[in-house]
Amino acid sequence: MIKVSNLNQSFGKKQVLDSITLEIKKHEICALVGRNGAGKSTFIHSLLGLLPIKQGKIEINGVEVTKKNGEWKKAIAYLPEKFMLYPSLTGLENITFFAEAVSGSAVLEQVEQVLRSVRLWDDRNVQVKKYSKGMLQRLGLAITLYQDSSILILDEPTSGIDPMGRKEILEVLKSLYDKTILLSSHHLDEIKQVCTHVAFLEDGKMLKYTVGEFLETHHLGGYGE
Repeated sequence: MIKVSNLNQSFGKKQVLDSITLEIKKHEICALVGRNGAGKSTFIHSLLGLLPIKQGKIEINGVEVTKKNGEWKKAIAYLPEKFMLYPSLTGLENITFFAEAVSGSAVLEQVEQVLRSVRLWDDRNVQVKKYSKGMLQRLGLAITLYQDSSILILDEPTSGIDPMGRKEILEVLKSLYDKTILLSSHHLDEIKQVCTHVAFLEDGKMLKYTVGEFLETHHLGGYGE
């Protein structure tokens, strides 16, 4: 689903990503983990084609990520950590607007389905300026899910949310068993609950583990702790 081969990215003389090789297979939920400044955003932006690839190769569903070839974009949906919504519009109006912007029209049955999946259908006619941070994150996730892409890239989807809001987001993520997900996170409990694998980025290098291997290797306790 996602295959990265010998990816190098640098800014000036600083090597940020050093010969990164990673494969995320179908239906895996992989946490992208690393300290602040480790290069997680650079890696994500490379996957999305937002940064030119200086050296190496990225494939999405077997299609190489290039500016000339946009076929790979159909398979992938992205939820950034910070995203813009229209505060004076309702949740329903926001998702309808973005659906029409992407595909030219909004299918009401599909809109209802994704809003129900994130538990926002009952609040669909409320202006989003009255939404909590957790509700805003769930609406962003609903907009992302509307695209029905097979691959999701989620950048800190629970950042700044209270414990109940985080719990609601995690419950939604657990239900997405038919998706392949790369999830940037620094919450260990969230990784234990949701993810199957961890891509650990440190000093420009990346290693992939199962969650159990990652916890053991870095002395972070087990699933039950």
